[in-house]
Amino acid sequence: MLKLTRCVAIFGMALTTVGLAAQENVTLNGSIQSDILLPQEDDAIGTKYDSNSDFLTNTYADLHLRSKWVDAGARVEFMEYPLPGFERDFEGWGVPHLYVKGRFGSGWEVTLGDFYDQFGSGFIFRAYEERSLGIDNSIRGLRLNMSAIDGLNLKVLGGLQRRYWNWDDEAIVGGADAELNIDRFSAKMQDKGINWMVGASFVAKKEDDEMIMVNPVQRLNLPETVTAFDVRTRYQQGNYSLMAEYAMKSQDPSFDNGYIYKKGNALMLSASYSKRGMSALVQAKRSEDMSFRSRRSVNGTSAFLNHMPAFAYQHTYALAALYPYATQMANGEWAMQGEFGYTFKRKTPLGGKYGTSLKLNISYIRAIDREPVTDGKLMGTDGYTSSFFKFGDETYYQDINLQLEKKISQAFKINLMYMNQRYNQGVIEGHGGMINSDIFVGEGKYQFNKKLTLRGELQYLTTSHESGDWMYGLLELSVLPYLMFTVSDMYGKPAINGGLAYGDKEHYYMASVTFNYNAHRIMAGYGRPRAGYNCSGGVCRYVPASKGVNISYNYSF
Repeated sequence: MLKLTRCVAIFGMALTTVGLAAQENVTLNGSIQSDILLPQEDDAIGTKYDSNSDFLTNTYADLHLRSKWVDAGARVEFMEYPLPGFERDFEGWGVPHLYVKGRFGSGWEVTLGDFYDQFGSGFIFRAYEERSLGIDNSIRGLRLNMSAIDGLNLKVLGGLQRRYWNWDDEAIVGGADAELNIDRFSAKMQDKGINWMVGASFVAKKEDDEMIMVNPVQRLNLPETVTAFDVRTRYQQGNYSLMAEYAMKSQDPSFDNGYIYKKGNALMLSASYSKRGMSALVQAKRSEDMSFRSRRSVNGTSAFLNHMPAFAYQHTYALAALYPYATQMANGEWAMQGEFGYTFKRKTPLGGKYGTSLKLNISYIRAIDREPVTDGKLMGTDGYTSSFFKFGDETYYQDINLQLEKKISQAFKINLMYMNQRYNQGVIEGHGGMINSDIFVGEGKYQFNKKLTLRGELQYLTTSHESGDWMYGLLELSVLPYLMFTVSDMYGKPAINGGLAYGDKEHYYMASVTFNYNAHRIMAGYGRPRAGYNCSGGVCRYVPASKGVNISYNYSF
């Protein structure tokens, strides 16, 4: 199958190249990304490598041809020896992504092959790639985009979803999306600076039947087709923005929800205000049973058709991100987030000579109300009933953080952060209890001249939980435009026995040098990263501890 795919890809690209060559203004661009680990065993932190290779790598090479009327592209992936944290299903190499895109007349576009897309916020459909998490749930098929009518955008698509190296025809996906900008049809709205969008989406998956037994003599009657609908609106005027979105999903018994027949739904409300020196955001989301996959019986991060946005602050500091929140798509959640930012002006008591910026963020995520419909096994039943506005008994996650950014002098700038966090490890990771922690972060940056900058971080996490306190330090020296030197160390107790216990404290050190030249970026380093969860947008993947030489190369043209 892979050999056939490669041949088709090469032949298709050759034909496309010939066709594009006859057109004017043809451009060629692409990129190479290669991350390599030369692994070493380290019993103290529990490194484990499934491959017998002397090196592990995830390598991608993208190529795109673009012209006025036709685009084409392909990607080569090499993951015969994938990096730690990636399943054996990732092993392989080939050309899993190729496409041809044509534009016809004014506002018509057709894509044949592999593509990514999203309807609204992604409640019922999001096909995307996130290489750090090993996510590539692209659709191989046909997509039609239409924007010929001013203010109206239409999409129709269908095909097979990628899962690792397979595109099984056991599950077929199709959908449509429409967005109408009402303000484009009203001169009064345009005069007042009003932007008002309404949208609607529909997605359906058709999946083959399979034998799933409730007991030795009874099997589930599985729905052949699962459908999902989404409606949304966004209103903007001046400094204000309001958004609302609602989605619902038909009966979809799956591994994620324990094979119950509960219908899924999600509601999100958001309001924001911004002006020079001040911003505010308030948003809330309630969801239940919204795990939506093209294959009902798989787990992990693959085969998702949708994505539920995370309502927890996405931290970049190491200890603030030590316990990241993963969206509870099947269990459901009440999620609320508020953020307020304010900049005190220069030459005021709180602003000082250069001004002072403050940002307060509060995230609170809780279980929804769930009352089981039976005292026995829920499999094959409606699962539970739920009062819409009632909270459940458990808090999943809470994050209160205050950040201060201040320029001390022309050369010296500081960032300070305090964070209080509650992390329900039992719900998010499947073991343990509530972890209550306080996190303190101090960052300083000193610019010696236009080329030389030194940045440092000191972080401390304290908790009464058996996981214990953590410390982190980092120094980073930038020598523009070519070099950056980084050293860091994280010190704390590693999780052992699958996270059921904690070992003695260990140092997780790292040293690296990065070289940039034009479009080339090369990083070489050595260290021992800890085991933990790598998260993006509420989606998480467990990454085991590792040790060795790290090499990363990026090039774009």
